[in-house]
Amino acid sequence: MNPKSRNSRREMSKALSRVANASVSETLEEQKSIPINNLYRIGVTGAPGAGKSTLISHLASKRVQRDRKIGVIAIDPTSPVSKGSLLGDRIRMETVSDNPNIFIRSIPSRRAHDGLADNTADILWSMEDKNFDEVIVETVGVGQAEYSIRSLVDTVVLVLLPESGDAIQAMKAGILEMADIYVVNKSDLPGAEQMAGDIAVTAARKSGVKEEWIPKVIQTSNNNIDSFRALDEAIESHRIWRSEKVNRDEERRARILYQVQGLIGRRIEELIEVLTDSDLDKTPKEIYEILIENLSKFPK
Repeated sequence: MNPKSRNSRREMSKALSRVANASVSETLEEQKSIPINNLYRIGVTGAPGAGKSTLISHLASKRVQRDRKIGVIAIDPTSPVSKGSLLGDRIRMETVSDNPNIFIRSIPSRRAHDGLADNTADILWSMEDKNFDEVIVETVGVGQAEYSIRSLVDTVVLVLLPESGDAIQAMKAGILEMADIYVVNKSDLPGAEQMAGDIAVTAARKSGVKEEWIPKVIQTSNNNIDSFRALDEAIESHRIWRSEKVNRDEERRARILYQVQGLIGRRIEELIEVLTDSDLDKTPKEIYEILIENLSKFPK
C-alpha cells in the first residue's frame, strides 16, 4: 500500500471515529443534507461461530473486483458492565485488509441490543458521504439473527451452519422471511446439502407473488474459495432486481425515519444520564415531564 493510501485510511478512520463518538448534537450539526441513497448496503447476520467474518473477507475480495470501493463495518459486542467493546479493534479479514479499495472498521455496539450499533445509521451516512460504492455490515451475532439490519441495508445475507439447529430456529422465529440470500457456510460438513434443500423449499414457498424476489440459497466453504463467487453473483442479481422493483425514494424516507428514531432514543439516554438525585426523588410523572421538556430543546 502506498503512503497516500495509508494516509487516506488514517483520515477515514479518524472521520469514522468522530461519527462513532459524536453526541446527538454533533451528529445533527454534521448531517445537514438529504442523503442521495446511492451507497449499496449489504448486511451479513447470523449466530456466533457461523463464520461471518471470514465469509465477508472472501465476499469483499469478490465485490472489489467489480471495480467498486468497498467499506466493511464489523460491529463488536459491548460489555454491559464496563461499556467497553468485548473484542475491540481485533484483527479481522487479513486477506483483504491491505487492498487500497477495501476499508475495514470495527465499531462497538454500545447501548444497542439488536445486533447493530446505536449509531450505525450515522456511520453509513458518513460512508456514503465519503463516496464508497458499497458497504458490508456484519452484525454482532448475539444468538438469533437480528431484524434491525433489514431497516438499514439493501441485501440481507443470513449465514447458517449445517446441523447447528440455526435453520430450525430461524424458521420458528420467522427470520427466513427477512433474508434475501441464505448461506450454508462450512458446507463441507455433514448435513449441508439437506439444510440447503430444506431452506430453498421453504423460501420459495414464502415468495408466492410472481414478481417477488425468490431468495437464493448458497453453499460456501473455506476449502473451496470459488464457492464464494456464487454468493457474489447472488448479491449482484438481487441488486439488479432491486434497481427495477424498489422505490428508492420511499426507502430513503423510511431510513431517515429510522435514523431519527435512533437519534431520539440516544438523546433520551443522554438526558437520563444527567438526571440528578433530586430529579430521581420525584414521581415518575414528574421525571417524565422533565425529560420531555429537555427533549424539546435542541441539544447543546
